[in-house]
Amino acid sequence: MVQLFEFTFSSFCIQLATYCKLNSPSGVPLQTPRLMWKETDKQLTRTLTFKNFREAFSFMTEVAFIAESLNHHPSWSNTFNKVSFTLSTHDAGDIVTKKDHDLAAAIDQTASRYGV
Repeated sequence: MVQLFEFTFSSFCIQLATYCKLNSPSGVPLQTPRLMWKETDKQLTRTLTFKNFREAFSFMTEVAFIAESLNHHPSWSNTFNKVSFTLSTHDAGDIVTKKDHDLAAAIDQTASRYGV
């Protein structure tokens, strides 16, 4: 059996979920960089391009565990090496909230490890 990851997802998700708060001087989670994410029609959107399908799918697997740990799940799609996100908070009336910015920051942090 091939071991894909040498860390446990639960410990990784806990660390990543608190990353933005711990690395912000004010203690408030870091905001999502506007150059990477677009906010239109009450949604944050972004498309990431990876080297290949395997890398894109590995990234999506990591994000799935992070989203679960944050209890905030993205609308997303994958086509070969591209992963597209649409974030909004459904229980707040389908608008962009702090939950969306926190998840976007966690997605950015994960993507940076892939060189994206």
